[in-house]
Amino acid sequence: MVYRAAFLAAIGLGLCFYGPALQKTSNAPPTFYRDVLPILQSHCQACHRPGEIAPLPFVTYEQTHPWARQIAAAVQVKLMPPWFADPRYGKFANDPSLTPQQIATISAWAEAGAPAGDSHDAPAPPKWTEGWNIAQPDLVINVPKPVLLPARGEVEYTYEIVPTHFAADRWVQMSELRPGSPAHVHHAVVYIRPPDSQWLRHAPLGEPFTASTLTDPQERREAHETTSDLLLVYAPGSSPDQWADGMAKFVPAGSDFVFQMHYTTNGKAEQDQTSIGLVFAKTPPKQRVITLQLNNHALLIPPGADDFRVEVQGTMPNDATLLSLFPHMHLRGKRFEYDIVHDDGTVETLLLVNYHFHWQLSYRLAEPRLLKAGTRLRAIAWYDNSRNNPHNPDPEKTVTWGDQTSDEMMVGFFDVAVPAGVDKWHYFIRHGDTQGASPQSARH
Repeated sequence: MVYRAAFLAAIGLGLCFYGPALQKTSNAPPTFYRDVLPILQSHCQACHRPGEIAPLPFVTYEQTHPWARQIAAAVQVKLMPPWFADPRYGKFANDPSLTPQQIATISAWAEAGAPAGDSHDAPAPPKWTEGWNIAQPDLVINVPKPVLLPARGEVEYTYEIVPTHFAADRWVQMSELRPGSPAHVHHAVVYIRPPDSQWLRHAPLGEPFTASTLTDPQERREAHETTSDLLLVYAPGSSPDQWADGMAKFVPAGSDFVFQMHYTTNGKAEQDQTSIGLVFAKTPPKQRVITLQLNNHALLIPPGADDFRVEVQGTMPNDATLLSLFPHMHLRGKRFEYDIVHDDGTVETLLLVNYHFHWQLSYRLAEPRLLKAGTRLRAIAWYDNSRNNPHNPDPEKTVTWGDQTSDEMMVGFFDVAVPAGVDKWHYFIRHGDTQGASPQSARH
């Protein structure tokens, strides 16, 4: 499991990075119930609880104290909780980073022998929804048939089309994808295929397929290209979609969900049957959330390049409110940046990520940002195709765009809110003289 590998690598740093003794300001060391458990509840248990992606639960003292020194080591070097945004740029609502005081508390607790303290000091446990990180779903949709995954080799992008059977239009305020086998899911995209769309219309319903199994040559070519909106994007560590009141994603009546699954192998054969949970808006929202992309499919990374730069720019065709950013690359990904390029040439950096392949996070703006029509957005990605990159599968290879992790991608997803009555097609109709390519939601 990618999470297990990343976490165990982090806690394995205990022998190497466990810090020197901290200066005490009190003779009483921190205790688990009074001082440490509140930090775990607010920053760690979303993943570190039974049934979630983390390999170790940190809910009780008995579960946590054997790992005290390793936890302290991981938080001291800021490997846990995972967060890769450069703090110089932007503020983000879902930043789980610990404060220096919280890091000091955990470190002092571990150094003191991880005392339990008085259980009566424990805060009330959070009210988690069992099996979900969103509210209890109004509807859970499972892909009808499991996908059989081999122990080794590359797996072609796998699709499964699931009719929603929605008799009326629906507004989705929250959504969460739950892989059946998280260890094998590199990422997943769920598209909304409206009833009038011709995309993959000859593909089978309710059973897995790949582009190479399609009989229509045009559909084989178009399997990775669509103008359909995205319901959500999933990658290990990414947050579920939870939009503020008055905002939601729109699913027209009679739509299908198209699950696009990118699987990797890890030496163990398995099967995956992914599901998605939906929470519907209680009242019609005023704003529709749509997902856009800044892509550069023409990347060509030479062998041995250790800091290769790829850029793409586009202008907003109409006003929109920027909500979140989600960069995506593969094994050679190094850094990813989103900027606004102002008319006077100055650059405002919205996000700079020190990219981590095993933790592809979304970054939700603490304060949504209005982007006026004509605003120029830029995305820049840097790649390390050298031998110094421990994840690099082949430093002698010239790397191009491709589906597999041995290839590369450069995708800057971003979510925006527009008026509820504006669909994606209408959003891209320009009403002024602004020029330049628009951010697109096309190929992935």
